[in-house]
Amino acid sequence: MEDEVAAREVLKNYLGKYCPQVEVIGEAQNIKEALPLLHEVTPQLVFLDVEMPFGNAFDVLEACKDLQFETIFVTAFSEYSLKALNQSAAYYLLKPISIEELIVAVNKVQQHILNNELFNRNRIIVENFRETKPEKQQVILPTLEGFEVVKMEDIVRLRGNGNFTDLYLSDGSKKMVCRFLKHFSEILPFPFLRVHKSHIINVNFVKSYNKGGSIMLNDGAEIEISPTYKDDFLRNFK
Repeated sequence: MEDEVAAREVLKNYLGKYCPQVEVIGEAQNIKEALPLLHEVTPQLVFLDVEMPFGNAFDVLEACKDLQFETIFVTAFSEYSLKALNQSAAYYLLKPISIEELIVAVNKVQQHILNNELFNRNRIIVENFRETKPEKQQVILPTLEGFEVVKMEDIVRLRGNGNFTDLYLSDGSKKMVCRFLKHFSEILPFPFLRVHKSHIINVNFVKSYNKGGSIMLNDGAEIEISPTYKDDFLRNFK
């Protein structure tokens, strides 16, 4: 669903040439056209422009709660929308569309469909976009077994573990996530702070600070704080 005719034609041409597994069964230039079309053709995959006439992509998803399809978003750069998409582990393409990135996104979606790994990611995306309190938003965590969804307010700390990140929750559980720690430093808002090259903490769980260079959290963990991040950390407790 894309409001610019030229952009739709480019995407269709790319799909026809580089993604033969995709069959285009419909297109729309605005939300008024998109909603009845989606309910009529019930697609497995939808390409959605984030900003469209009469609303945006999140309005489309909210109006299609009864449908289950994978979504690849097409968007011009917007820090707010990209953060919401990243938190929800959504697939998106930045304009102008890169052929290589298009192929990668389509192949990933195809694997989910072929492996029957359909996940109602759209619901999480909409809920995150509508939620104004960051701590109430949810994060979709890709794990070795699939996906898990957690609320940000339940995350105590994160620790880099090679190509993975160990995520510690307030109930005492630990999740191994298939993402670098850097990924979370880019998508998690305050109250999350990076305090070390290997550690991100939720400041709401800070129990005490030791001038010797460590932080004690409510779960009993003692986290080293790097001089690089010390001033930023202390600034939040003045």
